[in-house]
Amino acid sequence: MNKFDYMEKHGYEQIVYFYDRTTGLKGVTVIHNTTLGPALGGTRLWNYASEEDAVMDCLRLARGMTYKAAAAGLNLGGGKTVLFGDANTVKNEAYFRALGRYVQSLNGRYITAEDVNTSTKDMEFVHMETNYVVGLEGKSGNPSPITALGVFHGIRASLKHVFGSDDISNRTFAVQGTGQTGYYLVNYLVEAKAKKIYFTEINQKYIDRMKKEHPDVTFVKPELIFGLDVDVFAPCALGAILNDETIPQIKAKIVAGSANNALADEEKHGQMLKDADILYAPDFVINAGGLINVYHELSSYNREAAIHDTEKIYDRLLDIFQIAEKENITTHAAAKVFAKNRIETIAGVRSNYIKR
Repeated sequence: MNKFDYMEKHGYEQIVYFYDRTTGLKGVTVIHNTTLGPALGGTRLWNYASEEDAVMDCLRLARGMTYKAAAAGLNLGGGKTVLFGDANTVKNEAYFRALGRYVQSLNGRYITAEDVNTSTKDMEFVHMETNYVVGLEGKSGNPSPITALGVFHGIRASLKHVFGSDDISNRTFAVQGTGQTGYYLVNYLVEAKAKKIYFTEINQKYIDRMKKEHPDVTFVKPELIFGLDVDVFAPCALGAILNDETIPQIKAKIVAGSANNALADEEKHGQMLKDADILYAPDFVINAGGLINVYHELSSYNREAAIHDTEKIYDRLLDIFQIAEKENITTHAAAKVFAKNRIETIAGVRSNYIKR
């Protein structure tokens, strides 16, 4: 992949590689767009098959964060960090303090947070070397419950659009991935008296937890989750799971979950879902609750205010669904129109210098 051509095509600002000889830390930070404000995105630790896979994941995630922040009405840009390594062996204080120093070197253009295989405890170590980190204990903390709350309200909006009612109790659900956000989503669905919930998970610890806490929630093997006869399929694991192989299996009328970059190919697979008459709740809109939560940490954190803003995902998705119908485009394309319009408007507003 010619990275400069890719950056030009999709409007990226910066790709930063870093390596720390002492700790073995190695990774990349991508800053996509800072029109609205500093780039914010979590740090993901994963044992990637290749450096190329890691960089591509980071590029896609950073761009998704730009759209997510813009669509959520936040004064933030999009960025992301991925670290190459095995989370079971590389994590320690020195490792994350080294990361903090690299974040600090970007001088506030990028703010990090927890993500896959990193935690609030890890971010405390990062915070020892930089103030450009959010999601800390004693402040907004673990974003997963708020992310799940946003997905819950996004599901309600999707039900409203498809069935004319947002009542959870009449509907059935299949949740893919219940380690963090998916776990909390199941809790919300159970509390709302969902008619039936199925789940799948690859980590036995999380399978056992779900069976213990919610025995009426039914486990299915991972390869069976797509073809269940349910109203809503909620992908809450890793991305690119909506593809040529899986979409034809889906019987649900709605796909709405927390997974980032769920569409393997945004244009192709977004259109496949549309052609199959399956409503897709765009990932970067429905899963913005965690970002909204940590955004509030940048001022004086107020959990009630963060929850209030997260609930707005309901109305935001209804607006996007209307745009998609009016323009006869996919919901994912409509969400990007929604986000890009805000970026372009604010860029115009800021074209003249005013000292603050």
